[in-house]
Amino acid sequence: MQEKVKEPGSEFTHIGTRPVRPDGVDKVTGRARFGADLSLPGQITGKVLRSPHPHARIRSIDTSAAEKLAGVKAVVTAADFKDQPSEFVPAGEMMINYRDVVRNVMAREKVLFEGHPVAAVAATSASIAKQALKLIKVDYEVLPHVIDVREAMKPDAPLLHEDMITQGMTPAPTKPSNIAKRIEIGLGDIAAGFAAADIVIEREFDTKPVHQGYIEPHACSATVSEDGQAELWVSTQGHWIVRAHCARLLGWDVSKIRVTAAEIGGGFGGKTVVYLEPIALALAKKSGRPVKMVMTREEVLKASGPTSGAHVKVKMGAKKDGTLVAAEAQLLFQAGAFQGSPVQPAAMCAFAPYDIANVKLVGYDVVSNRPKVAAYRAPGGPIAEFAVESVVDELAAKVGLDPIALRLKNAAKQGTRAAYGPKFGPVGFVETLEAAEAHAHWRTPLGKNQGRGVAAGFWFNIGGETSVSLSLNEDGTLSLTAGTPDIGGLRASLCMMAGEELSVGLDKIRVQIGDTGQLGYNFLTGGSRATFSSGMATVEAAREVKREACKRAAKMWELPVEAVEYVDGKVRPAGPNAGKHEPMTLAQVAAIAGKTGGPIVGYSRINAHGAAPSFATHLCDVEVDPETGKATVIRYTALQDAGRAIHPSYVEGQYQGGVAQGIGWALNEEYIYGPDGRMQNAGFLDYRVPVASDLPMIDTVIVEVPNPSHPYGVRGVGETPICPPMAAVANAIANATGVRMTDLPMSPPKVLKALDDARAKGAAKM
Repeated sequence: MQEKVKEPGSEFTHIGTRPVRPDGVDKVTGRARFGADLSLPGQITGKVLRSPHPHARIRSIDTSAAEKLAGVKAVVTAADFKDQPSEFVPAGEMMINYRDVVRNVMAREKVLFEGHPVAAVAATSASIAKQALKLIKVDYEVLPHVIDVREAMKPDAPLLHEDMITQGMTPAPTKPSNIAKRIEIGLGDIAAGFAAADIVIEREFDTKPVHQGYIEPHACSATVSEDGQAELWVSTQGHWIVRAHCARLLGWDVSKIRVTAAEIGGGFGGKTVVYLEPIALALAKKSGRPVKMVMTREEVLKASGPTSGAHVKVKMGAKKDGTLVAAEAQLLFQAGAFQGSPVQPAAMCAFAPYDIANVKLVGYDVVSNRPKVAAYRAPGGPIAEFAVESVVDELAAKVGLDPIALRLKNAAKQGTRAAYGPKFGPVGFVETLEAAEAHAHWRTPLGKNQGRGVAAGFWFNIGGETSVSLSLNEDGTLSLTAGTPDIGGLRASLCMMAGEELSVGLDKIRVQIGDTGQLGYNFLTGGSRATFSSGMATVEAAREVKREACKRAAKMWELPVEAVEYVDGKVRPAGPNAGKHEPMTLAQVAAIAGKTGGPIVGYSRINAHGAAPSFATHLCDVEVDPETGKATVIRYTALQDAGRAIHPSYVEGQYQGGVAQGIGWALNEEYIYGPDGRMQNAGFLDYRVPVASDLPMIDTVIVEVPNPSHPYGVRGVGETPICPPMAAVANAIANATGVRMTDLPMSPPKVLKALDDARAKGAAKM
């Protein structure tokens, strides 16, 4: 069979167009079923008892009174979950340790943060379940706690884990501490690099933990039959991962658990782990009834993973002409109660946008009495880029170059070696900078008390294990089943790639997300892998359908398979046999499938490789009120390399969503703890995410430098857009005020104090 080759820059029928989203009608009409929407016959309600203390030893738990309460059908504690050995496995961009996962799901020896689960009940009503929780008696030995990352690193800090010895240190320590590991990456000779620098700038930065802020809280429904077969419906970014975790923690066979991913009301990395799911299954098995569990917003904020807060030191050196010659950073990352902060990807991202010969990054993964962190959209990247891009901006001013010019002079390009190891292939950072420089935003004059900031961003992207099936139905339509949950337009993109390959209308393809019983293993939706890897698998499955269609036609025509080709949605004789038979549509091929070999199905199972990194350049204008310190973002433009935008509207939405979250991280959002170690703003009234009135219209520019490893040039786009905004806002504030902010969030009181201090020294611009 001869195939059409899709070359970069060629014209497509579907790729790059903007069809109506396939899930749109269901979502705007309320028909879509999210995690909390399922109701099962005989369903009961599960609730979790959570620790009021940030750090305490559990002496005993007495559940007897709760078990006797009328309407209570089951009670579980840590004893209902199988303890686990220490074993690290990948989960998205993060690593997890099953010994910690089982303790995060349900506290065992100690509670390690306010909100840590200690028991759970299932009852015939929510009110009875809440009453039962009050009857559970927990005897705590309250222990000293530690919240701040630098405090947690001190030798005399309260110790969370008596058996934690820091990994990656030379010589290896012999005493336990709250430092889980030390990592180091780099290249060149950092000392020689700084010795060659004409200008050196060193700064320290602080960021606070922030939550992903998904609209839909964690929710699931579980049922377990008498023969041990379990079903779970859940709001998740990876239902195969949920199945694996639940089976491991409960000691069940993986094959006994079938997991269905509901529509997801946001995840951003925060729904790549398990919280309620193993508990719901344990309660369902114990009670013999279906169990539904939904977190409150307070539970979401107190007990599900935010991303890290961090303390970052950055030192960079440049020549007088602006050439960056040395870059060094120290990253102290909060992991929360259990090790596993995103310090490694933060180190990978920090200096990646630049071609610098001498680089050194040292990171520390530090536990403290906070909820265990989870991935949040380019985990670690935004924190590192906030610090680095702030210093890059200062260097530009010192050498007298505008901030885009300095970045262009040092931009990573094809052949640049990143500090974390690889040499980049074709990448589009230079193109995003040039597009920013040519954009009207860059040339528009600023008004009074206004400033403009520039910042770059980077994410490396991943591939991973993926399965897809594509069935040719008897009427010539197609059913495409993928296993990566759709959290940002995946179904539309896969439909378009399948339609492009097969030269059929998009209305002829129905895409669904299969459950764990329908397909082979799929890794989760995270790391900006879904459209890349599932797209690659979809193209492979579509090509299998084409090959099979040619085989069937060849059989009917009594021709060799190589004498049949697939062109423009039809199979036809090729070469010397051209014109001997009428071309057949897919519908005609489907109609004879029973006579030529049976059902026609394309199936792809791959471990996708070749995910290419994505770079972005952002422009931000702010206006700062000199009386109050309030910074308002008045204009924002995000320019990013998408490789190739399959559905441009979804790509633009990813850019805009990352910017919106980054602006919230920059100006508003933070976890606030009191001296008692308890969170003081566990709700959306006090933990303030941006609303529409806080944001400008966010302009986007899609740059396309195709990824040669993907049949349609795709690069993941979901992570990169959250990396530049914090630095872009900070650089704009510095441009407006003459004051450099180094502590997030840059809330009005902080900005006003910095302004007042600068005014007292005569250093402010306003």
